[in-house]
Amino acid sequence: MHPAVAVGLVFGGCCSNVVFLELLARQFPGCGNIVTFSQFLFIAVEGFIFEANFGRKRPAIPMRYYFIMVAMFFTVSVVNNYALNLNIAMPLHMIFRSGSLIASMALGIIILKKRYSVSKYTSIALVSLGIFTCTFMSAKQVASDSSLNEEDGLQVFLWWLLGIAALTFALLMSARMGIFQETLYKQFGKHSKEALFYNHALPLPGFLLLAPNIYHHAVLFSQSEPFQVPVIGLTLPIMWFYLLMNVITQYVCIRGVFILTTECTSLTVTLVVTLRKFVSLIFSILYFRNPFTAWHWLGTAFVFVGTLMYTEVWNSLGPFLARWRKRPKEE
Repeated sequence: MHPAVAVGLVFGGCCSNVVFLELLARQFPGCGNIVTFSQFLFIAVEGFIFEANFGRKRPAIPMRYYFIMVAMFFTVSVVNNYALNLNIAMPLHMIFRSGSLIASMALGIIILKKRYSVSKYTSIALVSLGIFTCTFMSAKQVASDSSLNEEDGLQVFLWWLLGIAALTFALLMSARMGIFQETLYKQFGKHSKEALFYNHALPLPGFLLLAPNIYHHAVLFSQSEPFQVPVIGLTLPIMWFYLLMNVITQYVCIRGVFILTTECTSLTVTLVVTLRKFVSLIFSILYFRNPFTAWHWLGTAFVFVGTLMYTEVWNSLGPFLARWRKRPKEE
């Protein structure tokens, strides 16, 4: 498949996925569990049919390693989605998750004993400063926007702090999972599709612990206003339509990233994913009119410039721009 098609899948799938997630979270902020369960179920069924060949194909990586990876992946997914129920706005949610480079570098230094260049440390400092700026300004907004009495306002702020703690935990756990995957792939070879299937299939029994919450939101979704799906003419509650589209776009997004990793360098993949996050953030702010001050824009700029510095995109673009400038002269 041509890389341009994969880039299109990433931008189209991931950006629209964020839109449908926000449509769900705005109506029912606590719907993270049913969203996570639906995504896991869809990808697990698809993987069982096309990757595991209905259970007949033996895994290349021993199952005991998958159980460890799955415990991390399940925790990260549930905590990230649940954070939306703790007064965390979608833009801050996206910015905070863009700080994965910090967590990866920190754990890489501690666990893998890696050493980095000065430019890498500078880029991480920029990302950290950007996240701190956005988080601090959001904290002021939570404190000032509360039109409740002082006691209730404090309670809202404390829930917000818990949300920040949840995002921080998920960020570190995700980085630790990345390091664990890196060591596994070095030992057994890369098996991305297999890992995708087991990461989504094995945690499914864990959702039994969240069954009451999932069932509660399923009932709420069924009570939402009816919506007629264009083209096919099917009528269903609009929240179920949003959930269905969220699941489909999540799958398109994941498949796009997977195709991109097989067709392009890791640098290109990181650049595409970073730009996708930026586009999603801008769309969320403009379309949903999320509160975003000049300080938030400054913090966002720090995060994305730092990310691009870390991936050394400038070094790759330099020779390309030089050739592009010479071309008119040669003609």
